[in-house]
Amino acid sequence: MKKGFVFDLDGVITDTAKFHYIAWKDLASSLGITIDEQFNETLKGISRMDSLDKILAYGQRENDFSLAEKEELAQKKNDEYVKLLANLSEKDLLPGVHDFLVQAKKQQIPCSIASASKNAPMILEKLGVLDFFGHIVDPESLKKGKPDPEIFIKAAKSINVDPKDAIGFEDAQAGIEGIKAAGMYAVGISATEELKGADLQVRSMTELTFEALINN
Repeated sequence: MKKGFVFDLDGVITDTAKFHYIAWKDLASSLGITIDEQFNETLKGISRMDSLDKILAYGQRENDFSLAEKEELAQKKNDEYVKLLANLSEKDLLPGVHDFLVQAKKQQIPCSIASASKNAPMILEKLGVLDFFGHIVDPESLKKGKPDPEIFIKAAKSINVDPKDAIGFEDAQAGIEGIKAAGMYAVGISATEELKGADLQVRSMTELTFEALINN
């Protein structure tokens, strides 16, 4: 029986990808770089600075900025993103998420968040589900980003669960790879792409049967 749940945030709990896209697109445009939604898909699940590096490389401007300047650019993007999140509320939870978290609480199965987003606490609070999570991994504390398993191992240990006794939920390929490398059971959530290596893939959390999942 599984003893803990580890969740990615964007694309699993809520979908803030559209806000990330608007903010990155605006920043790229200010630098003379044009990105589209297809390129934005390559930024899923990776950190803010890694995303910026990918955009600069895409626009062949990777050597044009100092680290301090890049940090300023990343902050500018985040400031716009946070403004776009101002109206986020419980209605923005993805289907099935609230019911699943209620079930987990009833069964006393601890939950944690493994997200590259530094805004995770604020987002979860706006969604009205912050209290369901025992711990949120601070991405600043990580040496490596996904697909490295570090974030998932930390997330499981933070709720006193051995990774092999945990289930990880992800919507991105890099995340699934990280979950599997951590020794966890991986649930992929995507209606648009095949997540290779996932033990189970569903289009949304409404398709999950709670009891069957924890007893797998």
